[in-house]
Amino acid sequence: MPRIIEVTVSPSGEATVQTKGYSGGDCLAAARYLERALGLATSDVRTAEFYAGQDAAQDLRQSQ
Repeated sequence: MPRIIEVTVSPSGEATVQTKGYSGGDCLAAARYLERALGLATSDVRTAEFYAGQDAAQDLRQSQ
């Protein structure tokens, strides 16, 4: 899946940044410069893709 950073600006000026194709904390690092440029974040919603990388690490720890 290609990596995409999608920025949507509402008519009232509220911006939403959504990353696609990233797993784990990579999405946070990829979008950090946009969040800094846009200002204070009012909410942070993490998708299943964010937790996908953490599940793999957890499985490894349990199997050792």
